[in-house]
This record gives sequence, structure tokens and C-alpha cells, in this order.
Amino acid sequence: MKVLITSPCSASVIIQHGIKRWPIWECKPKKFKWNYDVEEVCLIIEGQATITTPKGEIYIIKAGDLVEFPAGLYCEWEITKSIKKHYRLRS
Repeated sequence: MKVLITSPCSASVIIQHGIKRWPIWECKPKKFKWNYDVEEVCLIIEGQATITTPKGEIYIIKAGDLVEFPAGLYCEWEITKSIKKHYRLRS
């Protein structure tokens, strides 16, 4: 299971998918484990985080990135700079 990152996300993609109308999630620096029950697509508005999978894959996401997390992914988030993102869940 791979995390897909488009960096930077183009303005045309943001407009095409209506990303600025998606809900916003914010979090201050911390570390936590997360399991994705459904697919999530998000646009990082501010901040930075490191995502690590049990297989040792490391993804660094930052402002401007469009990130796709697959359903079934288990990972650890380490938010290194307060993060703010638009997100959409797909079941």
C-alpha cells in the first residue's frame, strides 16, 4: 500500500475537484498511530508531517502536497510543524 503524493498540487486540480470546499482538519505537533478504514485524499494547506508505515516506508508531506492514503493503511504520523489540511474520505 503506497501513499501517493503530488507535489505541488496544481491550481487546476484544486479547482477541478473543489478541494477548497472540503472540510478542514488541524493538529499541533505530536505523534500518533492511525488506521485508514477508507481512502482519504487531502491537500496540505500548512505545516509538515512524516508518515511511517510498519514496513519502514517514510513519506514527508508538506504545504502544497496533494496526498492519497489508501484504505487499509496503518501508519504513524509525526507532525513536525502544525498542520492544516482539506480532506475528503472515500468509502
